[in-house]
Amino acid sequence: MNPSASTASPLNPNISGVSPLPQPKTWIWRGWDICYQTLGDIGPNVVLVHGFGASWGHWRKNIPTLAATCRVYAIDLLGFGGSAKPTPGPEIAYTFDTWAAQIADFCQEVVGGPAVLVGNSIGCVAIMQVAVTYPNLVLGLASLNCSLRLLHERKRSQIPWYRSIGADIAQKVLNVKAISRIFFHQLATPATVRKILLQAYHRQEAVTDELIEIILKPAADAGALDVFVAFTSYSRGPLPEDLLPLITCPTIMLWGEEDPWEPLALGRQLGEFATVQKFIALPGVGHCPQDEAPELVNPILQDWIGQLVGV
Repeated sequence: MNPSASTASPLNPNISGVSPLPQPKTWIWRGWDICYQTLGDIGPNVVLVHGFGASWGHWRKNIPTLAATCRVYAIDLLGFGGSAKPTPGPEIAYTFDTWAAQIADFCQEVVGGPAVLVGNSIGCVAIMQVAVTYPNLVLGLASLNCSLRLLHERKRSQIPWYRSIGADIAQKVLNVKAISRIFFHQLATPATVRKILLQAYHRQEAVTDELIEIILKPAADAGALDVFVAFTSYSRGPLPEDLLPLITCPTIMLWGEEDPWEPLALGRQLGEFATVQKFIALPGVGHCPQDEAPELVNPILQDWIGQLVGV
């Protein structure tokens, strides 16, 4: 086992009314432990990719439903969840190119072939990068409240100067290890995580103790602080609008209308790209539709995947 991986057993979250999911599995990628969940033995391959600070558990309300007609996999990106969290350096950088390579290799080595990729937040950018770099492995993309990467260096020219300078200073300050350690440990508390989730979620009742544990537990792993600093400093790389014109597979976008972080109006602009077949606004839902409103998201994904693969 890679020493950078979590030594704690990964969470096996469950929701009332749904049979417990199996224990997650481990796949070795480039010498690092990668945690993933899988369910279902018929139908097309579907790979679910979480957002920043999350893990496969963020799809716990979707996996059982989708697994009725699909072979479902939910992967923890390197640096998150139950996956290893190696220190950034010459061997590893926490970028969308890295995560795209991880997802592509996962499709080849574990899934066994092309898959429909479904992402939330930064997971959407990761699966878009897979579709651009490894198009033969992607049957289609479903994007849920895609990260607009509003702190990207190219986006800062479009925001007030005082906000741009503030973001730049914050990134530099967080690169000071002693300061970032204090800041990270202040963030990694149940009260703070709950407060952040209550901002992101429009449906407040969806912010449960179970969800807070899913988000919070990996923060105790060795290396979690370094991953946090590395990603908050990552202001380059691709934007969704860079990748969408290069994507050739069918794509749909779902967007919680009440997302406070990724505004619906900007999301609709992404929906105007030619590769996007449908843009579906979800009323009364925030940044994480799959967790807030699975009763809305699951039927949409099931129907679209069925049409995509002809089943």
